[in-house]
Amino acid sequence: MPPRRAVPPPGQRDRQGPPGSPPQGFRQPGNRPVPPPGREPDLITHHAHNGTDDIGRDPYDDGYDDDAAFNEFADDVEPQDELDEKGKKVLTPAQRKKRRWKIIRRVAYGFVGLFFVVPAIAFVITYFLVDVPTPESIQSLQNQPITYFDANGQQLGRELPPSGDRQLLKPGEIPDVVKHAVYSAEDATFETNSGFDVTGILRAVWNQVSGGQGGGSTISQQYIKQATQNDAPTLTRKWTELAKSFKMNNQQSKEEIITSYLNIVYFGRGASGIQAAAKAYFNKDAKDLSASEASLLAGLIQGPGRSENQPYAQKRWTYVMDQMVANKWLPAADRATAQFPTPIPKNANKEQNSGKMTYQLQQRIKDELAAKGYDENKLFSTGAKIYTTIDPAAQAAAEQAAQDGMKGQTDENLLNALVAVNPKTGGVLAYYGGPELVKDAGGKDQIGQDRANQARNPGSSVKAFDLTAFLKMGKGLGETFDGSNNRVLGGRVVRNAGDSATCGKECTVAEAMERSTNTVFYDMVLNVTKPSRVAEAAKEAGVKVAPEGKSVLYTDDNNISLGGGGTAVTPEDMAAAYASFASGGTYHEQHFVAKLANAQDEVEFDENNIKTNPAFADDAAKSQQIAGNVTEALKPVINHSNLKCPPGHECAGKTGTQQYTPKDGDPAAYANRNAQTWMVGYTPSVSAAVWVGGDGNKPLHDKAGKPIFGATVAGPTWQNFLNLYLKGKPAEKFDKVSPIGKDVNEVTTTQAKPTETPSTSQTPTTTPSTSTEQTDSATSSPTKPTRPTRPGPGTSQTLDPGPGNTFGGGGGGGLLAPPGSGPG
Repeated sequence: MPPRRAVPPPGQRDRQGPPGSPPQGFRQPGNRPVPPPGREPDLITHHAHNGTDDIGRDPYDDGYDDDAAFNEFADDVEPQDELDEKGKKVLTPAQRKKRRWKIIRRVAYGFVGLFFVVPAIAFVITYFLVDVPTPESIQSLQNQPITYFDANGQQLGRELPPSGDRQLLKPGEIPDVVKHAVYSAEDATFETNSGFDVTGILRAVWNQVSGGQGGGSTISQQYIKQATQNDAPTLTRKWTELAKSFKMNNQQSKEEIITSYLNIVYFGRGASGIQAAAKAYFNKDAKDLSASEASLLAGLIQGPGRSENQPYAQKRWTYVMDQMVANKWLPAADRATAQFPTPIPKNANKEQNSGKMTYQLQQRIKDELAAKGYDENKLFSTGAKIYTTIDPAAQAAAEQAAQDGMKGQTDENLLNALVAVNPKTGGVLAYYGGPELVKDAGGKDQIGQDRANQARNPGSSVKAFDLTAFLKMGKGLGETFDGSNNRVLGGRVVRNAGDSATCGKECTVAEAMERSTNTVFYDMVLNVTKPSRVAEAAKEAGVKVAPEGKSVLYTDDNNISLGGGGTAVTPEDMAAAYASFASGGTYHEQHFVAKLANAQDEVEFDENNIKTNPAFADDAAKSQQIAGNVTEALKPVINHSNLKCPPGHECAGKTGTQQYTPKDGDPAAYANRNAQTWMVGYTPSVSAAVWVGGDGNKPLHDKAGKPIFGATVAGPTWQNFLNLYLKGKPAEKFDKVSPIGKDVNEVTTTQAKPTETPSTSQTPTTTPSTSTEQTDSATSSPTKPTRPTRPGPGTSQTLDPGPGNTFGGGGGGGLLAPPGSGPG
């Protein structure tokens, strides 16, 4: 290998030619050597030519600063700069400036990437990930008042949700003056911004730094915050709020957004939404608000809790009115003449909203809807409109009759309830469960109990179901039983309620019903129908046992025949069950709700969904015949009880009494006292049940200090109600039906001599022998012949019937103490 030419030291040039000649190693034009013939010219890539080894490396090169070898041949290469004491290159001013701008550019690129590019990418990702609340989804979460209407379509009352009053409006229903007032107060650029306002955000940041007031949220952002109920002071919430707001403005119209916003924003006074606020502050609809009134409401959005602060409200009103002028939404002349509006007093329309519906009635309506799958939350979320079956005339008559019946009564334990049902539909016409408010032990008001929905021993009023079971077996009113007193039946001595209830050895069923002869019906159920058939007939008529209702039909002993023992029925069920007789044997399920709709008047269900069927037989004609025969048996009871039907109206019914069970130390007079009394009856157009009694086993007396009976307080109350309600209504009569089984008109019987029946004011002081309806009972070993006792196993004084065949359960849902020992 030829020897390599020595490389001159750095910084020196090896010049072997005259000045200006090219450096050695560069060929001159025209001086290219001609290779010898037959020999291929060397290429500059050949290692031998370049003086390198086979792998292209100079064996004499130490690998340090290879470029320095060529520096001497380049005219544009300046001499290398000197190094400072730290070994760093000493830069010229121009180089330092160039390097400084290079750093600035890189920082700027990083800043743009960090604060613009990355957030933009993140915003796009967030945009596609978040869900925007739609008006439909928000509406489902917005609780609205429940509105109740009577059978005439008039408002009975309104129930506000815990979140306050709210009434939703639809797009296009909010006037421009209201929208412009809200824009002026909250977001003047709402119509043009994309869901967020950059200048508003910057202004909010400045206010935070400088201690000023005011946020940067647009109406769209506020709506998102209200709709999601998320007010957390976090960057994550603000970030997603911006994305949702922007997305919402791309998906929904401005009209939809402002309507949704004004439907949920809170204005104070318990009013959420502009419509509720207009009612709460000015008792008018939102569409009727003036610019001045709208400005006051818009100004309260930022401080609803200060709505009653006059200086604050005035200040906000002034600001909004001025902003409306500035944005050309209100003429300056109108602003100059505008006066601060005066809201109505707080809660001034509360009475109007509450209506005349009692708490007890309201709860029964809600119980019925809950059983159908419409609980309170669902009703509030849909702004339910509940059209009830309550007839305002019947309700007024019921309340008046109930109150009249208690006038002058001196027994503080005396209570009452009244329920009326329409036999043609099953709808509850009137519902009175007692006073809405009562005093507690400390003299404070509290909600009274609902006596109309508490189960009590029905006494002899259950005999209508005894007869129904008997008729279903093909037996008739002409069948005879031994109606004499003190009969031994099932190992027990059964007594009648005095001579007037006794009708001899051959007593027809019709006569036994009129006199309420205990021995006949106890014998009938014990030996013919059996208790289970009586319970079945009661359920077919409309008595609801658990789990649908609170009534109890106990069948493990024969006490059900006289309405005692473990059998207990609510006044509501008694009215509904007797309505099946009044309707001619057609069962219409008792109900309070005729129609349920939402706030948009979309119907959920109506009375077409109410269960209806023949009550006592699969064949409608047979059911009608059974019901008609029951009615024929109950019609004479009215006169026998010294009651009268309303003028022009046929009626039928049955009284009932439950005797008080004496306690040790009781006065002797308590032996003849009663604890529960009933009157249940009907015309073709209304069935009504009246209960008068006490909470549990209490010795009750009337205003004269005498024992009460079904015909003495409950009966007159029932009669008064029918007279009040049916006054002026067309006359009516029951349909005639053919008798079932043995016709009573073809039977000749030997009757016991009846005693004179006294009027309701001639209550006897000894064993009732002349009362229309007194205590019907039986006992295995009577020790007090002057006081009849209840038929029942042993001498047990408790209501609990123990294990056995019980239709229903739970102790009757209303008995607070054991009843007396004798059913009435």
